[in-house]
Amino acid sequence: MAEHVVSASRSGKKSRSSVHAFLRNVLKYKVLLLMLLPPVLVFIVNAYLPMVGLLIAFKDINYTDGIFTSPWVGFRNFEYLFTTTDAWRITRNTILYNLLFIFSGLVLSVGIAIALNEIKTRFFPKLYQTIMIMPNFLSMVIVAFVGYAFLSSDSGYINRSILEPLGIPGINWYTEPKYWPFILPFINIWKTVGMNSIIYLAAITSIHAEYYEAAVIDGAGKWKQIRHITLPLLTPVMVILTILAVGNIFRADFGLFYQTTMNSAALYPTTDVIDTYVYRALMNLGDIGMSSAASFYQSVVGFICIMGANWIVKKINSDNAMF
Repeated sequence: MAEHVVSASRSGKKSRSSVHAFLRNVLKYKVLLLMLLPPVLVFIVNAYLPMVGLLIAFKDINYTDGIFTSPWVGFRNFEYLFTTTDAWRITRNTILYNLLFIFSGLVLSVGIAIALNEIKTRFFPKLYQTIMIMPNFLSMVIVAFVGYAFLSSDSGYINRSILEPLGIPGINWYTEPKYWPFILPFINIWKTVGMNSIIYLAAITSIHAEYYEAAVIDGAGKWKQIRHITLPLLTPVMVILTILAVGNIFRADFGLFYQTTMNSAALYPTTDVIDTYVYRALMNLGDIGMSSAASFYQSVVGFICIMGANWIVKKINSDNAMF
């Protein structure tokens, strides 16, 4: 009994000591805490308050009762996504396209960054960077019409200026699904790889020149310098960006898949993804509960993918993991 009293007394003293230490730290760093307050509030308002909307995924929303008083329907809104015959097709397309985008974007962005870093004059790297990042600022609507100018069966540049002079019959690109697994990755790379390469180029330029000077003294050529210095030191950035990209593997670029394909129904077998499918369903059915359920599903799977990718990286090399 006496031991319990002594233990409780020690626990109480320890708790009071922790509270006093916490209050002392708050007073000591009050200026820094005040500076931190605005971004924390913005983060809460923009990132956490909208999570209340997740309730919509489990309710039969009607605008008379509102979000909180509409009736609960359990997982009925999720049934639409998983019981349809198109579930396998849109899931397959979403995952495979994103895997292709992640792999091709990583390889090409790193390759371009290394190539730009090897150009010693100042003018040409800046010129190439400017040219390559310009597509990133174009709206997908503009990109779609640029693509149409090339792919139109009647007046497109490819049919009129390349295939017909060679005696090859023109292709009706917007009714042939088999060509789009090549067209969509090409457009995605053209639009994003320039901006991504700048991130890797910034990481490369932060590598100390002493490493390369020591390698030159040891007789290492450019390829060995890239292989044994640039790529190993670039690996943490590559891993972090890849983990973040894996977290969005269930999300597709809506503009890319909806605008550039002109929403052609004939192309759905190879171009339909979860986002475009849900958008069309929402426009046709007006079911906000179903679209919220799809977004909830994408977010949960994305979170699991991030945690899983980070866990695998941590098992391989904990220094490269995000957390």
